[in-house]
Amino acid sequence: MTGPDVEDLDPPATTGTRASRWSAWLSLLHRNRPLWGTAAVAVVALVAGLLTGRFLVAPDATSDEAPAPGLVTVPVAFGALSNDVTIRGEVGYADSVEVTIDTSAVPGPAVVTGQVPEVGSELDAVEVALEIAGRPVVVLPGELPAYRTLRVGVSGPDVVQFKEAVRAVGLDAGDPGNDVFDQTAAAAVTALYAQAGYPPPAPEEGSEDGVLAAQDAVRGAEQAVAAAQAELTSARSGPSAVDVREADNAVASARRALDAALAATPDDAVTIGDLRDTLALAQLRRQALDAPPDTTAQRASLSAAEDQLALAREELGRAREAALPALPAGEVLYLTQLPRRVDAVEARRGAVLQGTAMTVSGATLSLSGTVAAADARLLSPGMTAAFDLPDGTEHPATVTEVTPGEGEEARWTVQLEPAPLTPEQVAELQGANVRVGIPVGATDGDVLSVPLAALSAGPGGEARVEVVEGDPRDGARVETRTVVVETGLAADGAVEVRPVEGDLEEDDLVVVGR
Repeated sequence: MTGPDVEDLDPPATTGTRASRWSAWLSLLHRNRPLWGTAAVAVVALVAGLLTGRFLVAPDATSDEAPAPGLVTVPVAFGALSNDVTIRGEVGYADSVEVTIDTSAVPGPAVVTGQVPEVGSELDAVEVALEIAGRPVVVLPGELPAYRTLRVGVSGPDVVQFKEAVRAVGLDAGDPGNDVFDQTAAAAVTALYAQAGYPPPAPEEGSEDGVLAAQDAVRGAEQAVAAAQAELTSARSGPSAVDVREADNAVASARRALDAALAATPDDAVTIGDLRDTLALAQLRRQALDAPPDTTAQRASLSAAEDQLALAREELGRAREAALPALPAGEVLYLTQLPRRVDAVEARRGAVLQGTAMTVSGATLSLSGTVAAADARLLSPGMTAAFDLPDGTEHPATVTEVTPGEGEEARWTVQLEPAPLTPEQVAELQGANVRVGIPVGATDGDVLSVPLAALSAGPGGEARVEVVEGDPRDGARVETRTVVVETGLAADGAVEVRPVEGDLEEDDLVVVGR
């Protein structure tokens, strides 16, 4: 917090009498009650120490009277002045998460077969968190837990998350704007497992046999189409030259037979009538060869064969999709804010996995504490802070979040991020409770400062201090001089001062009481 204005710090002008000075101080105290309450505690402690240690002189053993009381003075200090909000902070790894693995699709017991991480290790994208029944649990960035197997044809937000996650590690699973798991996404599964060092998940049982059967059906349908096409082509080509020649010969033969009968037995009406009918039939057959061929039946057969081929090909496509790699829910672990630190491991190699497999948290240490609402309103993300290391030195940190409490009087939560620490420091700090100071106001370097009680107000409202020139134990006989000052930051019962009229230096004695 910043220091009060000069007008707030300085008491009203006094005439020098004890009564008027106390009246002025009481008025000032009433206007700045919270600030002066803190100052009073500091001054009382300071005065007690000074009276005891420096400015009180024991009476002479041969004297019947104690010496007259001297002035109460305090030396002018020189150094940096800051106003801090102080909290107690718990050191730990942020965002602790219990990891559970979906083992419902594992054939047989879910035995942990390897890749068990050590406590303190880190899990990053595409790393294997655990191996169960010989299959990996691959870590990917994401918030939504895996809850079903992703295979070709399914759609939903989990598909979008998978596409975004593999894109983050350099793999292409298709456009994340499309929430359908397609062949591109399935191909990304194969690439993901190759990067993790494992073969992709095996297809469903019988899916490969389904592909072979569908391929046979396609080949049979293709042969049927070819045969129907040949029949149609043949029908469209019309009669052959042989057929035409045979028809012409039949017409000519029938005519000759008729002509011979008319010449030999013109009165044989029956024979001549039969020969005429034979000739007419031969001529009609010859004329039929010149008409366009009727291919209705052949075209219908070809169309039916083509429909069957299309159905066979669709079935082959579905069979091939069923044989593409899928992503089982139990073989992927989505975690936010990678990398993650392994805090505890419950899974044991050779044992059946049940319940929580491990507990992970953020990979970096964080500080968390609470503060009163009044102090919390002075804080904001980005502020610098410092906390105590086990060896007594201070280490910097940064305020990252200030979260209000649930009620008006409830304490607020302050989250801080420490500057980089050595592994040894991390090990020492884990789980510790440390003091954290957050400066909310500070001077720019070293400045002169005096206790708040050393300030008084001049006739024009200017701030001033009274500097002792001699021995303060001389009381009323001691010489003093007044120095007009400008005030700055107030903190911990002291206030920054800059001389305006008169000289003021470090260790000068200023009056705080008589």
